[in-house]
Order: sequence, then C-alpha cells, then structure tokens
Amino acid sequence: MHRNKRIALLLAGLLLLTACGEAEPAPAGQEPVPAEQTQTLETVEDNATPTCPYIAPTMATASFNESGAKGNAKCKIDLSGTANGYVAVSAKSDKRLKFQVVKGQTTYNYDIRSDGTPSIFPLQSGDGSYKFRVMENIHDSKYAELYATSATVKLSDQFAPFLRPSDYCKYNSSSLSVQKSAELAKNAGTALGLVTAVYDEICRTVRYDDYKASTVKSGYLPDPDETMRTGKGICFDYASLAAAMLRSQGVPCKLIFGYVSPNDLYHAWNMFWT
Repeated sequence: MHRNKRIALLLAGLLLLTACGEAEPAPAGQEPVPAEQTQTLETVEDNATPTCPYIAPTMATASFNESGAKGNAKCKIDLSGTANGYVAVSAKSDKRLKFQVVKGQTTYNYDIRSDGTPSIFPLQSGDGSYKFRVMENIHDSKYAELYATSATVKLSDQFAPFLRPSDYCKYNSSSLSVQKSAELAKNAGTALGLVTAVYDEICRTVRYDDYKASTVKSGYLPDPDETMRTGKGICFDYASLAAAMLRSQGVPCKLIFGYVSPNDLYHAWNMFWT
C-alpha cells in the first residue's frame, strides 16, 4: 500500500515540521522545557491522488506469548510477533535491566521492568537480521548479558511496527485515547483528516507541564489515558498520546526522540503516514 509520508513535530510534544532525530530510542535524563508550543502541520511529500473516505481498520494489537518465548530462568524473549513489527520480553532481577534491539550498526537500548512485567518494543529498522539481548546492571553504568537470541525478520507490512501498542505507547480497545480517536474518526473523512482532528484535540485539551518537565526521571514511561485525564504532560506524553490515537485507528505513527536546534533541547515528536 502506498502511503504519503508526513513528518510532524510539536516542540511541546506533537507537530512541528522536521526531519531530524532517531525513532523510539529509550529516553534518558531530564527533559528540558520547550521555548514555545508550535502549531504547524505540513506535508513533506504528497501526490495529487484523491483519498477515499476514511474507514478505520480493525485495531492491531501486540502481546507477550510466554508459551512460545525463548530464554532462561531469569528472562524470556518472545519472537512470535516479529512479522507484525514487534518483539516482547519479560525478565526478573533485583537489579536494573535493559533490553537491546540490534540490527547492523543500529542499537536501541530500552529500560525494562525487573518484576517480570512484559515489555513490547517495535522493530523499526525494517527487514533483516536482528539480535536481542537482556542486560543486567552489575556496577555503575556497566551491564552483563543475561540472555541473547537472534531472528531474521520479514515484516508483513513496512508500517507494522508503527501500528501497534508498545511500552512507549500503551493502549487497548477500552482506552480513553482509543475511544476518543474513534469518535474523531467518524467525522474525519480521510486519514489526514483524522490526523488534523487528533492534533487539534490534543492542542485544545492538553497543556505543557513545566513542573513535570523539570522533575521527570530517567526511565519514565507515559500513559496516554492519564495525559487525557489530567490534561497536561511533557513532550513524551504528547507524542505518546498522539501515537496511541492514530495507531489505534490504523494510521501508522512513529515516536521520535532527538535534540532540536537552536538550543539542542531534547524532545519527542511524531512521524506519520497517510
């Protein structure tokens, strides 16, 4: 399926035209306060083909399949969802844990829970050979490998990694974010119309949380529904909420993290395809 590619960034978390940054690495450190919330929505590339009325497909899901997972007494890695664009992991330890997703020269490092709670992460480097490693902290910033496995990934769809929930974008069919986006989709007409409606809704109902920005800890994970309930959040919250609302309605949406000029502020934003 051909999709038009659009990139959007909001310095407070959502949509300002840009093309920099890496997709969904584990955020680290304190997030700075943005200078200003920008409200720009632009097309990066497009064609003149008219779009049909937008009909949301069945919501794509992701889960940890323990019975099919590989591993040892401390950790297990589930590769059953790789064709659908994700890998799942579960581990237990009394120390800090990280999960590595490696393809070629690209490595993504993610914090994972040490109580056995499953985590789900996207395979955003496309088709090819991947290595997955569960790492346990042994001293300061040093980690030792607990378990590793490899897989050759062939995605069922190139957008599959950006159509499902993950640790950075949690939702299910009963989520407030999903219910709201489904409501918006009814009047959207097209996928781009839905993106615009989601953008407007978040700009209207969510404000930037300066205090949270100055106190957020490394390893923080957003909750899209909590952002909706409180009506405030940091850029990670904005981007996660936007991704949940779009992905749940079948619009591929990527979470991106990077430093934004001119002041090299660390931010989260979204890329989407329609």
